[in-house]
Amino acid sequence: MHMATIIMTDEKFTTLDQKIDALIELCAAMKQENQLLRANEHNWLSERQQLLENNKLAKSRLESVLNRLKSLEQSESN
Repeated sequence: MHMATIIMTDEKFTTLDQKIDALIELCAAMKQENQLLRANEHNWLSERQQLLENNKLAKSRLESVLNRLKSLEQSESN
């Protein structure tokens, strides 16, 4: 019976060792995925900032064109 207990304990340790190895692999995969997600987030934030700047510039140009049109309209009515 004592030998069976030792074998059972070895099997439990082997199972535990396998579970630990699986957790280590999962941790490494999650770390890599997290790094990728952070890089993507940085890229999206940079792209968003560029789009906001482009939008601001387009708005400014449109306002300028509208002001010129209003000015032309007023000069024609005088």
